[in-house]
Amino acid sequence: MSTLTLYTPAGVVPQAAALRLAVKRLCALGFDAQLDEAALARSQRFGGDDETRLAALHRVARAAPSVAMATRGGYGLTRLLDRIDWQLLARSVEQGTRWVGYSDLTALQLGLLAHTGAASWHGPMALDDFSRSEVAGGVDEVTRDCFVEAMGGELEAVGFRTEAGFDGVGVRGTLWGGNLTMLCSLLGTPHWPEVKGGILFVEDVSEHPYRVERCLLQLQQAGVLARQKAVVLGAFSAWKATPLDRGYTLKTVVAHLRSVLKPPVLTGLPFGHVPTKVTLPVGRRVELLVDGRNVLIGW
Repeated sequence: MSTLTLYTPAGVVPQAAALRLAVKRLCALGFDAQLDEAALARSQRFGGDDETRLAALHRVARAAPSVAMATRGGYGLTRLLDRIDWQLLARSVEQGTRWVGYSDLTALQLGLLAHTGAASWHGPMALDDFSRSEVAGGVDEVTRDCFVEAMGGELEAVGFRTEAGFDGVGVRGTLWGGNLTMLCSLLGTPHWPEVKGGILFVEDVSEHPYRVERCLLQLQQAGVLARQKAVVLGAFSAWKATPLDRGYTLKTVVAHLRSVLKPPVLTGLPFGHVPTKVTLPVGRRVELLVDGRNVLIGW
């Protein structure tokens, strides 16, 4: 049975009952799921003070479970980046630990890649992927099955549908990315991975399209996007239009990005802040192929 430890590296867990439900569901999937001793710690908006969360991160790394899953994202890992023992985390990966999460966990995943080259997994977290009530939809089947296969080493590819116009695109490179805001926050820091010839995937939540465009153009103007083989966009959800937009939407953002960028910009990858999400390897070499509107990312 695969061991799975739930730890809290960023935002506070608002309800212990929801986390315990996630543990129960993960156990039902065949994992030996356990809570880290500080998983329910609280300090303002954080899951414990900085020392508590850093200690939890290192404690999980030393234990090297099969899966290290964050309880949730939120905010908090940025405070820890300069003090994380990256080599300790890398050794846990060598021992078989799969670090998995999204949102604020993007900082951890990309920091790990930058400092050690070790791979991690962009995928679900305990809250709310495995704690959603049945009334609210319960556990999404695609999210569940993709995660279980990835953690078991059985998942070799994910597929999705994109817009027309990219039939025949085929590229290979390092898959990397995650939450767009977190990605941009690392630019210019020691925790930024210098990936050239990669396949960059990004998404975000509660960010108006102009903020999304600003972040993407920051990456473009910094030369990051031009060095990639392809850019893959996920959902940019939970934002509100204003009267000042006057027809300006996410489609406007994508069209402008394509006008200033040579690498293909694909849309439609389901990951991150959406109920149905795939699990993706961060830092692994992959191949991206487009057949009609069908896209396959394989590793």
